[in-house]
Amino acid sequence: MIFADKLISLRKKAGWSQEELAERLSVTRQSVSKWEGAQSFPDIGKIVHLSQLFGVSTDYLLKDEMEQVDSTPCNESAESVPALRRVTMEQASEYLSLRRAAAPRLALATFLCVVSPTALLMLSALSEAGRIAMPENAAAGFGLLILLALVAAGVILFLSSASKVKDYEYLDKESFETEYGVEGMVRERQRDFRETYNRLNIVGTTLCILSAMPLFASMALSASEVLLIAGVCLLLFIAACGCVAFVYGGVQQSAMQRLLEEGAYSRRIKARGSIRAAFSVTYWLIVTAIFLVYTFGPSGNAQPSSGWIIWAVAGVLYGAVAAIMGIIERGAYKQ
Repeated sequence: MIFADKLISLRKKAGWSQEELAERLSVTRQSVSKWEGAQSFPDIGKIVHLSQLFGVSTDYLLKDEMEQVDSTPCNESAESVPALRRVTMEQASEYLSLRRAAAPRLALATFLCVVSPTALLMLSALSEAGRIAMPENAAAGFGLLILLALVAAGVILFLSSASKVKDYEYLDKESFETEYGVEGMVRERQRDFRETYNRLNIVGTTLCILSAMPLFASMALSASEVLLIAGVCLLLFIAACGCVAFVYGGVQQSAMQRLLEEGAYSRRIKARGSIRAAFSVTYWLIVTAIFLVYTFGPSGNAQPSSGWIIWAVAGVLYGAVAAIMGIIERGAYKQ
């Protein structure tokens, strides 16, 4: 085992990211990355510092033929550290390919779920205003069928994408080590994707900000209720397009972060457990339940056209809560 492999193994067993190790050594993350990629070698002072940090001898770090660590990092007994699952280059490449292929499907699934209420809102508004020859209850029924069909299609896409990477679920839950060369390969792909990822985030953010403009414009012009509902539907459509940009880039970026065990997928975050995914599912299920109860409540009078405010308020609150959760999660990562 060469020095680069030993450094990667010791760092991951300690549960440190490259940034955290770099801070302890007073060097840049790029320096640590070059050491682990066998592109450069630390000076003797850093070797001594590394031996002290990880509780190993300098001989172990310097001599390729030495495979056994003298002692376990972080003052833990060897018996207390379970063997880590090893990710090969072939597995890492396959996982990245699967997530890249899944990105457009997941983006489409998200789009379908976000725009699913639009048919219900529009049909109900048109029926109530007498613009279409359809009773209000029938319009609400057809709209609800379309809503359920779109959500079902989105769920099918989510589940089919998840099933393809079922063998890699441990990347989200367990600590692991990677075969030599995997980290360098993933970081190279991450660098190549960075410009695209930043561009997608800019587009997504801009669309989400602009999505409220149709609703505000219809309110400012004192438009009819039909046009007001149309503004809400357009809001959801534009926001859905923004979500497509976020999801398309985020799926690929998060796949690389999983393999690098960085950001929200660092070992510390895994140990604490992330509640964001569970929160998102629960939140929107509750919002949908509130909307359905309000629309088809005990009174028996369907009133979906006036329930648009529930989606507008829910969207604003979700953005605020998600931002707070992101800040808390990043704070936990830095601790």
